[in-house]
Amino acid sequence: MREGDGIMKIAFWLLATGYCLLAGVDGTVMNATTGQPQASVIVILVQPTAQGPQTLATVKSDAEGKFKIDKDVPPGPEMLQAIYQGVLYTLMLPPGTPPTGVQVKVYNATAHTGVAKVSQHMILIEPSAASLDISETFLMENESTTTFQDPVNGSVQFYLPEAAGGKVTVTINSPGSVPIQRPAEKTKEKDVYKIAYPVKPGESRFDVSYSLPPTDTFASRILHGEGVTRLVTPPSVTLEGSGVESLGQEPQTKAHIYGAGGADYSVKITGTGSLRNPDATAPEEDSGAPQIEEGAARVYSRIYWVMALVFAILGLGGVLLYRKGVA
Repeated sequence: MREGDGIMKIAFWLLATGYCLLAGVDGTVMNATTGQPQASVIVILVQPTAQGPQTLATVKSDAEGKFKIDKDVPPGPEMLQAIYQGVLYTLMLPPGTPPTGVQVKVYNATAHTGVAKVSQHMILIEPSAASLDISETFLMENESTTTFQDPVNGSVQFYLPEAAGGKVTVTINSPGSVPIQRPAEKTKEKDVYKIAYPVKPGESRFDVSYSLPPTDTFASRILHGEGVTRLVTPPSVTLEGSGVESLGQEPQTKAHIYGAGGADYSVKITGTGSLRNPDATAPEEDSGAPQIEEGAARVYSRIYWVMALVFAILGLGGVLLYRKGVA
């Protein structure tokens, strides 16, 4: 009985200590564009759970940009989210983070073109007997102290082949935030879609994935005028056609890399193969009805390890192009 009482006392002490350490959060909302505290910003305390994010409290910064949340919260990681000029900013609060004097940064928003641009664009082509799976990654650079937001034209526009039936999944990784999914929106231009999501200062990544019926040809368009574009295939798959140039293979995965030099390109595909994880989920059935999906991408379970290859592949392409130029 004494042993049981001792365990209960230890558990109670740990629980009480956890609550004490996390008894409220206070700090200041800073406008990193102006360098001044920002008033009237909605600040939300959120805790990630197995069932999804749980909102614990919501306050608004005062005239001096200060905020205070007087609420005991369960032990574990938390997030502070600030909403300013229609843009959501997230600050992670890992366990052990001091709960006082927290600084949450926000930025002025602008639709001025040139604030954010595509620095790198990778197109992963994975053909099989059942489908042609395409995964496109756009790396967006914003070197300013403002957030680029253009609801009319979107932050990124991409070409979606008509054979995709309008079904596409978009996953976004922005500075300081967890990966989220947003729908793509159709523009007035045929087969051109936009992603109307703000690009914050720093580097953001937009992952676009869709599937086409099985085919040995693939044609698309590059809609951005800056940055480099690379086509990538598994070791067992090769491409040839107008508008693309072979740059060799990535040493570790043996993936083939191709440079795309023009706005339009068309390739003939030889072979089948995939860079996907062996335990990746099987493709979902296509009902045939055109739609835009916001659910999990079929490549979502493998997106992180596949995207880990992006930087190595793009970097290798640059080196190969440089060597070819010198030669």
